[in-house]
Amino acid sequence: MRKYYLIGLISFLILFLSGCAKHPGLSQKSKIDPTLPKVEQIRVIADITSVAFEWDPVYNERVKGYYLYRGESGSKLKRVAVIEDRFSSHYVDKELKPNTTYFYKMSTYDDKGNESFPSDTIKVKTLPLIESVSFIEAISHLPRRVKIIWRPHPNPRVKEYIIERSEQDNPEWKEIAVVKNRLQAEYIDKNLKDNHIYFYRIRVRTFDGIVSSPSKVVKAFTKPRPKMVKGLKATKDLPKKIVLTWEPNSEPDIDHYNIYRSPFSYGFIIVHAKVKGTKYVDLIGEDGVKRFYKVTAVDKDGLESFKQDIPVMGTTLPKPQAPIIVSTNITPDGVVIKWRKSDDRAVSYIVLKKEKQNILDTKEYKYTNIKTNSFIDRSIVPGVKYIYTVYSVDKFGIVSKPSEKIEVNIKK
Repeated sequence: MRKYYLIGLISFLILFLSGCAKHPGLSQKSKIDPTLPKVEQIRVIADITSVAFEWDPVYNERVKGYYLYRGESGSKLKRVAVIEDRFSSHYVDKELKPNTTYFYKMSTYDDKGNESFPSDTIKVKTLPLIESVSFIEAISHLPRRVKIIWRPHPNPRVKEYIIERSEQDNPEWKEIAVVKNRLQAEYIDKNLKDNHIYFYRIRVRTFDGIVSSPSKVVKAFTKPRPKMVKGLKATKDLPKKIVLTWEPNSEPDIDHYNIYRSPFSYGFIIVHAKVKGTKYVDLIGEDGVKRFYKVTAVDKDGLESFKQDIPVMGTTLPKPQAPIIVSTNITPDGVVIKWRKSDDRAVSYIVLKKEKQNILDTKEYKYTNIKTNSFIDRSIVPGVKYIYTVYSVDKFGIVSKPSEKIEVNIKK
């Protein structure tokens, strides 16, 4: 009887060793104890990056807990978890690859680390990576911004949307925003460059942190600035004012034009006025004043064209040249002053006379609208000093600087 028992035990060990050979991934540190109960009735539920296990717990007092082994196709199974309570019946294997087939086995172990024969192999495939949004559109021609809209994701597991952007000169994708709430379906990307192309795509993230593959890529461009103002001109022949004119911009949504003005041809220049049309009258109020101008176009979205590289110079009409005194004579008829015209703009003259009888007694007389090149002063008194200056006057009434002074002393 004992002989038959030994033969049976040897046969069992041969079968046991051959069985171990069929499961090469089991840990060599654990000794197989064929008397330990196996794990039966294992049920699994696969997710995208995890697999949930449920089994009938083994309440045998010799069992301390469970070993879980995992492998992929063509690879050995490796121990990936130790479940340290025999009363446990659930476990989740996490951080797996989406859309991947895995093979699992479970065994029980005792307080010495010996383990039972493994369970039957369980084959399970994780779910594919969640899809991104099915529709995305980027709206172009907005001022320094792009509006992105998409169709809300139908999966209630989606927590938020990840907005990614790239550019032609910088093709690397960068996360620029996270939009909360699955039902939100819009994002406006602001503070962008003018007339610039951008590319966008969207990923979705679930409540358990799973990120989808990217959506299709959409392209958009920002609104360009208005074109630079052309044909800018400034007058140089008008009295006490400078008139600017320029060509209208071709853009249909121009709101106004900014007039920049400076007393210098270079350096800092500031906005002086805003006008709706293509003409501006700068009332200077002085003669012979220089001003330097640049004009920009501003559209209804506040986009402003670039300024001209070189400003346009305008001047108010300078004073005419003073007449040149030719002669001064004292005659029986009075003091005769003659001069020569030195500026073709002169249409009349002014003579200013100062009469000085003493230091404290000075009188002034002004004679205007003199059309000839001479003046006779008949109202003179002996013993009085007279000082005369002559001025040219142009058709706009601009008065020149005074001529040289003429002093006349009438002796008693």
